[in-house]
Order: sequence, then structure tokens, then C-alpha cells
Amino acid sequence: MSKDVERKVADLIADGIAAMGYELVRVRIMGGGKHAALQIMAERKDGSGMTVEDCAAISRQASEKIEADPALAERYALEVSSPGIDRPLVRMKDYERYKGHVAKIELDAPVEGRKKFEGKIARVAGDAIVFEADKESLSVPFAAIEKAKLIMTDELLKAAMSGKASH
Repeated sequence: MSKDVERKVADLIADGIAAMGYELVRVRIMGGGKHAALQIMAERKDGSGMTVEDCAAISRQASEKIEADPALAERYALEVSSPGIDRPLVRMKDYERYKGHVAKIELDAPVEGRKKFEGKIARVAGDAIVFEADKESLSVPFAAIEKAKLIMTDELLKAAMSGKASH
């Protein structure tokens, strides 16, 4: 059910925020019941850092769309944020952008006997991501990745500080 709501919200807001110069990274429902939060994560298309004003603009745009839908209005506390340095990896292009960096991955089903691991993003190969973990390569279908996020490393921090998303 929450995945359906997340998809619905993403469909409602993606075009509007894209027209404003932002790209939707993900929509996620956090918590449940009366205290559920609807997290909208976005980034600037030009790659520059997000500001509080950017988040406020996205919040206004998203609130307008969400409140117009009776099934969504007043059910969630809206939370808008940027992905941050140790960001989630949710799109194929995220893996391409962060090649060479270390990620923590959770799969929906085991691949070569593993559901969770950390590894360096080696490359994108068709519809799979190749990771280097434990001195071997592991090819994982993108569709099998349940959750993934970058791990804070000195290299990632240096790339972020220099304004380069990847090398």
C-alpha cells in the first residue's frame, strides 16, 4: 500500500518540480498512523547544492498537488530534503554517477547467497550493477536492489567538498 502511495505522489509532483529546475530522487513514507511523514527527496538539476529556500519551494509545489487529492490530503506530514553526501541510490544513473564509491546494499532476494553487503560500485552493465566486494565482483540486477546508499568515506567526502559527484 505505501509503495502505491509513494508512486502516486511521485507521479503527482515530478513534472512540477522538474519545471522548477529540480529532479525527484525519491518519495518515501516514514512511520505510520497519525504520525506518518511523507519524505520527498530532490536535488537541483544543475548539480549545485540544495538550500532551505529550494526545499521550501518544492514543499509549496508538492503541498499544492498533494492537498488537491482527497486520498492524500492531511494524511501525512510533508518533509522535503536533499539526498546529502551519504545519499540513497535509487536510480540507475545514481550508480553511474557514483562509480568508484562504496555502497551498502540490501537485496530483495539473495544473489550468490547474499542479501546484504558493502561494495565499491565498479560499473553499470546493462540493467545490472557490478560491485567489487571481498576481492571479487558481484553483478546484481538493478531490479533486485531493495535499498542502497553510499557509505561515507574519505574519497566521497573529498569528492563532495571539491564539488565533484564522482571522479
